[in-house]
Amino acid sequence: MGDALREPTFLILAALAPQPLHGYAIIGEVAALSGGRLELRPGTLYGALDRLAAEGLLEPDREEVIEGRLRRYYRLTDTGAGVLEQEAARLQRNADAARQRLAQRPGSLGSLGSGPAAPPAAAPGYGPPGGY
Repeated sequence: MGDALREPTFLILAALAPQPLHGYAIIGEVAALSGGRLELRPGTLYGALDRLAAEGLLEPDREEVIEGRLRRYYRLTDTGAGVLEQEAARLQRNADAARQRLAQRPGSLGSLGSGPAAPPAAAPGYGPPGGY
């Protein structure tokens, strides 16, 4: 995989990982996976589904008619699952690196259970009257 996936693409692929879904179910899963931060519009979703299908990352699974409307289901391909796995691993490495750097910050709490951080040193001219 060359470039990092954009968040909507990553979440669409993640939504399809366990089972085939139809468009509106994908919209719901993406919203759930993002904690409600990302709500795809149908036009955006179907454009993305067409692009991802052209890239071989997903494919149509089946169609059914519900209340006179066509419902098309999509499924993740093996290639799509591989791309999703690579991206999840890349994001995990980045998150791990960020956490390691945060733990090195002066006054950092570090890992849970390591005790309270030392209070920051007062800047000159700040602090209780008469000094410490």
